[in-house]
Amino acid sequence: MANVRANLMICGGTGCIACGGYKFKDALEKELIDRSMHSEFKIVMTGCNGFCAEGPIMTILPEGTFYEKLKPEDAGVIVEEHLLKGRPVEKLMYRQPGKPGKVPTMNEIPFFNLQVLRALRNKGMIDPEVLEDYISRDGYMAAGKALTQMKPEDVVKEMKESGLRGRGGAGFLCGLKWEFAMKNPDEPKYIICNGDEGDPGAFMDRSIMEADPHVVLEGMLIGAYATNAHMGYIYVRAEYPLAVKRLQIAIDQAREAGLLGDDILGTGFSFDIEVYQGAGAFVCGESTALMRSIEGKRGMPRPTPPNSVYKGLWDKPTVLNNVETLACVPEIILRGSGWFRSLGTEKSTGTKVFALSGSINNIGLIEVPMGIPLKQIIYDIGGGLPRGRTFKAVQLGGPSGGCIPNELIDTPVTFEDINATGAIVGSGGMVVMDDLNCMVSVAKFFLEFTTEESCGKCPPCRIGTNVMQLKLADICEGRGEPGDIELLKDLSHDIITTSLCGLGKSAPNPVLTTIKYFQHEYEEHINQGYCRAGVCRDLVTFHIDEEACKACGVCKRACPADAITGEKKVPHEIQQEICIKCRSCLEACKFGAVKTAPASLREEILKKQAVKA
Repeated sequence: MANVRANLMICGGTGCIACGGYKFKDALEKELIDRSMHSEFKIVMTGCNGFCAEGPIMTILPEGTFYEKLKPEDAGVIVEEHLLKGRPVEKLMYRQPGKPGKVPTMNEIPFFNLQVLRALRNKGMIDPEVLEDYISRDGYMAAGKALTQMKPEDVVKEMKESGLRGRGGAGFLCGLKWEFAMKNPDEPKYIICNGDEGDPGAFMDRSIMEADPHVVLEGMLIGAYATNAHMGYIYVRAEYPLAVKRLQIAIDQAREAGLLGDDILGTGFSFDIEVYQGAGAFVCGESTALMRSIEGKRGMPRPTPPNSVYKGLWDKPTVLNNVETLACVPEIILRGSGWFRSLGTEKSTGTKVFALSGSINNIGLIEVPMGIPLKQIIYDIGGGLPRGRTFKAVQLGGPSGGCIPNELIDTPVTFEDINATGAIVGSGGMVVMDDLNCMVSVAKFFLEFTTEESCGKCPPCRIGTNVMQLKLADICEGRGEPGDIELLKDLSHDIITTSLCGLGKSAPNPVLTTIKYFQHEYEEHINQGYCRAGVCRDLVTFHIDEEACKACGVCKRACPADAITGEKKVPHEIQQEICIKCRSCLEACKFGAVKTAPASLREEILKKQAVKA
């Protein structure tokens, strides 16, 4: 391929594949062959590009032209116009919402150019199923350096000085954990990569495993050398079939190349890795439950201490790190702890990967320096909220995290600053919510999830979370009573104090943060029987403000029940007997003419409609 004019990098992550990425690739390949151009352009199926909602995606390198939402029929146009005639097809290229003008290249798109890639440094740049692609970008150089030029103590020292904290949620210092395991004389030792990732709205680890599986293996190899572990496991939920496939390919390639197995690189050090598929239990993201699962037992937590570095898998010393943490390791060893610390803050060094989703224009995977304000992530990288909606809150840390309101949008993203709000950085799920979200309903959603996923071993979590979610259901369905808020607070603190593992100890966080910042919504639900956002159907009725209505017909077309009547230039009306309270009209109206009111006012609205008729 010495005469290749350009590399056609097609996203091969789960999201783009689901949208037809391989169909586009096949169509593009056929077009190039039919025109005898296949030797001039190299098609590369990469891992996740990161800009997930725009898929299928293709970037043409080195020029950086960025195509989005591609279909098989677009292949011919791109080949004819761009590759043959040198005229990029602008209608297929990304345009920033609300900002017309010059069509940007990939490096000019804020979603990309405001990020700093370290854990994700190879995303969209290599074929994850080709070892040579990884090696061409300094792959396994760090492992070679560690095994041939450093002692285990040197590796641990470098990791400690880097300040890398666990990216799986707890934020414990990676180097300190490795030091504990290194100094433990008990044998054998194990190292585990936690790729379970069960948080709703989280896809950071999955994307790394799909896009850059060798970086996970290299991080584990370095960790194994530092702690004298000779066997490693990657625990991946079975719902991630593409990640499992690519990890196994990478393991087979590494073994064949002498990078796993016996006497690695002739150093006398031996280490191997096995992929273990989990059954999708959220509680198995907890370290001790995960280890019981690998042992073939039911995935249930056990009390700590002793911690896993002393008594882990099969009661032997075990180091457990998550995918993103391990992805940071090779660059730290290769470039040094000072390089890693050059970004971030004193206590939260380096970068952090987030899965940005919800009511946001630019949905996808991002990596940013620790310490960046939430506002910059949401409005600059994320492109703000769609349809002119108002930012209300962001849920950080998944079901174990909490909601951060608009008034705290300037909060720096560090472990300590986010914890101070009542939320947690967690593994990196970041769900943006607008003014159409009911915060009581949001809390109920997360409590339903954690209640369902509780292993049931300890009563505070098994019973307490169930009582809380039933009480939240009462509030959302019009059965709330005075004192419910205080009851929820008391229950939350009891569950946090007495639960066995991190699932129970963090499950009340969404309730506590929504009460802390949005207590007025709880009070409206309980005292007025009103859900202002229109989410809780038993507590709302919808009507149209005649003065604000432009009679454009958008709400009428959006209504699935044909409950809206009205002609052009005549204010529209919602027929209360037919309305199913789906909120389609509220979401569709651009002029704020559709209003919510307490369900108790429905009869009054009906009377007004009758008089008007």
